Amino acid sequence: MSKSYLAKVETFEPSWVLVDANDQVVGRLAVKVATMLMGKHKPTYTPHVDTGDYVVVVNCEKVKFGGSRVAHPTHPGFSSKMLSKTYKRFTGYTNGQKFMTAAEMWEKKPDEILRSAVRRMLPKTKMGRAMLKKLKLFVGPQHEHQAQNPQPIAVG
Repeated sequence: MSKSYLAKVETFEPSWVLVDANDQVVGRLAVKVATMLMGKHKPTYTPHVDTGDYVVVVNCEKVKFGGSRVAHPTHPGFSSKMLSKTYKRFTGYTNGQKFMTAAEMWEKKPDEILRSAVRRMLPKTKMGRAMLKKLKLFVGPQHEHQAQNPQPIAVG
């Protein structure tokens, strides 16, 4: 009878991965990033151990949404979903519910669109919050993790 492999925290060494979000659809990219953060793309995946990699995503402002395309002067991936999709947050005060469309979110915090999509795909536990800390998002092609030597991966 063969034994199952169980990864241990002490022996696991995460690697760094670089993903370019240019012209990627938000949901499809978020699935692949969440899979890498959880470590499900590795044969050593263990559910109770964080075996995921660090993921550096550049060009977060160039992601696209599904839906029919609408002409927009500055964003080529602008679609009808950017006007209909809303993000909700709560300020903590009475009647403090705030809503923001995806177009408004893209103008103010373009990296937050991808972060919230990935966050909702991770486990809702302490380990899920630790996995989200391994996600590094950057607007533009430059990032500050050259010292970790992230390996570029083609997603898509």
